Amino acid sequence: MSDLGTYRKSYEKSVLLEETVDENPMMQFRKWFCEVEDFGGVEEVNAMTVSTIGLDGFPKARVVLLKSYDEEGFVFYTNYNSEKGKAILANPHLCLSFFWPSMERQVIIKGIATKASQLQSDNYFDSRPVGSRLGAIVSEQSQVIASHQVLEDALNALEQSVKEEDIKRPAHWGGFVVKPVSIEFWQGRANRLHDRIRYTLTADELDWNIERLAP
Repeated sequence: MSDLGTYRKSYEKSVLLEETVDENPMMQFRKWFCEVEDFGGVEEVNAMTVSTIGLDGFPKARVVLLKSYDEEGFVFYTNYNSEKGKAILANPHLCLSFFWPSMERQVIIKGIATKASQLQSDNYFDSRPVGSRLGAIVSEQSQVIASHQVLEDALNALEQSVKEEDIKRPAHWGGFVVKPVSIEFWQGRANRLHDRIRYTLTADELDWNIERLAP
């Protein structure tokens, strides 16, 4: 057995107080996101863990990239026919989480996912590099394949057969918008007395309750 009990770190870089947080959790998220981006030390600030309940009944978490966010929610893109896509379409209740160790922060979001509009998905797909667009077309995401060469051959064949202006978003690929119902901000503190501030959407979906949680 590998004993990791001696691993220790003291969290002392910042604090999170009720009197200083924004009343709107999306504005608080924006503030933290920009602070982490400016502070540095995180290669992909928009990397987040998406946790779903799969069709097999098991939870599964994987890292994807957040591509936009606003008052409507958090947006990422995927293959709707993938394991992840099928899980979300069957059970749209999911969790997003960000871990930013450079500033000793986490954000945990519970939300409900819906498909992004076709226009939103088209616009993002068209903004991607050509290779990424072609890759999305040839990859039957989450399906068993014989080798990586299968993908390379399919990509090469497609590159030879289409012009860049003819590369369109496939119907099975697009965005999900995750509308948050709960957003928790976690700030590491000394002696494991971490700050946890949770925003919970009210029943009328017009406001947020703000609470401090014990660490």
